[in-house]
Amino acid sequence: MLYNKNRIALIDCNSFYVSCERLFNPSITKKPVVVLSNNDGCVISRSNEAKVLGIKMGEPYFKVKKIVEKNNVKVFSSNYSLYRDMSRRVMKTLKQFSPQIEIYSIDEAFLNLSSIKDENLLEYGNKIKNIILKWTGIPTSIGIATTKTLSKIANYTAKKEKSGVISLINSEKIDKILSEVKINDVWGVGRQLTKFYVKNGINTAYQLKNISNSWIKKNTNVFGSRTAMELKGISCISLEIHQEKRKNCCVSRSFGTKVTKPEDLKESITTHCLNAAEKIRIDNQIAKKVTVFIRTSPFQKNKNYYANTKDIDLPIATNDSIELVKQSLNALKCIYKKGYRYQKTGIILSGLKDANIYRKNLLSTICSEEKRTKLMKAIDHTNIKYGRHALSIAQAGLKKRWNIKRQHSSKIDTACFKLLPVVRAW
Repeated sequence: MLYNKNRIALIDCNSFYVSCERLFNPSITKKPVVVLSNNDGCVISRSNEAKVLGIKMGEPYFKVKKIVEKNNVKVFSSNYSLYRDMSRRVMKTLKQFSPQIEIYSIDEAFLNLSSIKDENLLEYGNKIKNIILKWTGIPTSIGIATTKTLSKIANYTAKKEKSGVISLINSEKIDKILSEVKINDVWGVGRQLTKFYVKNGINTAYQLKNISNSWIKKNTNVFGSRTAMELKGISCISLEIHQEKRKNCCVSRSFGTKVTKPEDLKESITTHCLNAAEKIRIDNQIAKKVTVFIRTSPFQKNKNYYANTKDIDLPIATNDSIELVKQSLNALKCIYKKGYRYQKTGIILSGLKDANIYRKNLLSTICSEEKRTKLMKAIDHTNIKYGRHALSIAQAGLKKRWNIKRQHSSKIDTACFKLLPVVRAW
């Protein structure tokens, strides 16, 4: 086996959304729990106890409702503000162990541990796992290997182990582990490539690893070749340490019930715009273009389908909520049609630039711009302190009849002390 000097760890939060809910509700620990997607549609996170009951990932909620009711499964609507906050805390903790970190998803990150000796890797991995649990309350699994693909497999194996930490560095068990990993479970192998490999007798990661380089190059693309080399222990996929700032920001939601009134559409567009503006201000960015889109359901029988989009190029790039809302509502006027039952609206802020290189508008006064900037900072500060939308624009409305279904919401908001659970010492 050929190994390089890389030491890459993949840290994965166990059933992350469920773990977040359990953190603030200890009474559901060791009980079957599921978290649902927007509008309480599909299962997107399951506890181990729920998995044992046969509840599958991505399954529509109505299909598993009988199992849920029969087995007293605890059900929660998704709470992404909570999950994002807990994710930030986990990632911040991980940065203490290595400055070279790639945040791969909301609950996964790669760490470069090349400075750690082979014999100390397991001990160091357990240290990371224990401190994350102690500081954030989130359980994790850690897989360590010489490549990102192998660390994915190591993590997959670690989830089945009691310790939750596995190192494949110079491991004698690596071939045995690879032989137990199905080809469709290998990172980077999609559905089409899986079909091709199975057709050619390649059913496991071990078989792919032992395929000749010439066959791989002849029959697959560059990505397939990289995956095969990574399984051999040769690093071909480097860590993306420097995260590029987003080039656009999209906020959209499907309605809990169909919407017909223009007032409800205006409220939803305003709310989406405020959320998007807040996000780009956090990243210190400004937008040059606003895109608004609306659509009805494509699955309605005997109903006319309607969808439309409107782009507006801003004369001056901005992250000002008031200006962005104004332009968004102008765009909505252009595409709204009476007589339709709308299912979804959304907004995209694009042409994002660094706010630090923003040139002042020569047609406006510096004083007015500074006042508006201070206003936006005050709004953001208030919402961070008292909860999202504590301070908003009147056009966003209060009732929000159009909002997504959240019948099982835990209503936990780490930015709002009033909504946090109360813990008492008896």
